[in-house]
Amino acid sequence: MSEAYDPRRTAVLLVDPYNDFLSEGGLIWPRLKSMAHETGLLDHLRCVIGSARAAGVRVVIVPHRRWEPGDYGTWAHPNPTQLSIMERHSFARGTWGGEFHPDLQPQAGDVVVAEHWAQSGFANTDLDFQLKQHGITHVVLVGLLANTCIESTGRYAMELGYHVTLVRDATAAFEPAMMHAAHELNGPTYAHAITTADELTAAFEGAHA
Repeated sequence: MSEAYDPRRTAVLLVDPYNDFLSEGGLIWPRLKSMAHETGLLDHLRCVIGSARAAGVRVVIVPHRRWEPGDYGTWAHPNPTQLSIMERHSFARGTWGGEFHPDLQPQAGDVVVAEHWAQSGFANTDLDFQLKQHGITHVVLVGLLANTCIESTGRYAMELGYHVTLVRDATAAFEPAMMHAAHELNGPTYAHAITTADELTAAFEGAHA
C-alpha cells in the first residue's frame, strides 16, 4: 500500500456500528449476515479500530439517527430507507438494537458526532467541524453500509477536500452486486485509496513506528 497516514491528521470514521446491523438478533443482521461473514466484517472492524487507537489515529463514531416515535411520519420526502426505518424501527433509541456493538464502543479520546438523518455523515451534523478542530486531513471509512452511508459520507468528504480511503473488507452490503458497485464502480470515482484491513493496519503500524 503506497498511502502514508500521519496519525495526527488521520481519522477512522466508524459508521453506524449498531447491534441492529452487527449482532445476532439485530433487526437488519439477517440481510447483512452473508456478506458480513464473507468479508470478515467484525474481525476486520476490530482490527482496524484497534490498530488505529494503538497508532494514535483518532476514531470518530458516525452514527445514524436512532429512531424515535414520530420520526419521518410528517416529512414531505422521506427516502425509501427512512420509510423502512419508520416501519421496522431500526436503531430505536433506548433499545439494544440502537446501542453500539459491544466490541465497538467509544473509548477515551474518540469523538462521537451528531446522528445523521439520511446517508451522509456530514449532512446536518458536526462531523466536518469536529474533523477540522482536530486537524484531520485524511479520513478512512469503515462500517455500514458500503453502498449507502459509507459511499455518501466518502463522497461528501471528497467534496470538502479530505483525502478519502475505503476499506473493502471492513464494510458490507446486502448483496454482492452492491459491494461490487461500491468498490469497483463508484469508489474509484471519489476515493483516493481503496485498500484492505491488513494493508491499512500495516500502514498504521508503519506510521506509528
